[in-house]
Amino acid sequence: MSRPTRRQAIGVATGAAAGIALVGTAATSPGAASAAPGKTKAPAPGPAPFDEVFQGRRIQGAPAAADAHAHGQAHAQGHAGHDAVYRVWIDGRELHVMQHGSSGWSSAINHYERFATPLDTARTAVASLKGAHVVPFDHTA
Repeated sequence: MSRPTRRQAIGVATGAAAGIALVGTAATSPGAASAAPGKTKAPAPGPAPFDEVFQGRRIQGAPAAADAHAHGQAHAQGHAGHDAVYRVWIDGRELHVMQHGSSGWSSAINHYERFATPLDTARTAVASLKGAHVVPFDHTA
């Protein structure tokens, strides 16, 4: 009995991986969810609120309702296309944060970097500020 070649082994492994991927895709498709009565998927929740002290600075964050545009968030809300925005404060002063779809979060301090959560964004902003205070963001300027 001859041994399979390396090319044949890679072909079998690739075929098996593709088959597993197809089964996983079929199991998570919208039609599969409707086929199972009584089981509905809840929408993924947004980032959790936080309140902690990081490097001697108090950082807080919480989702804000759709009426946040009264506080200068209309541009961010309209730009992101979401019903809710997220607000972050460092020592009681608001840090402007933005969500960039699925690519992450950034702030006015670290605008060109992406972070997984608003908490990571706030912590990096605190480290970047090196003791300085957050200057209020003026969206009309």
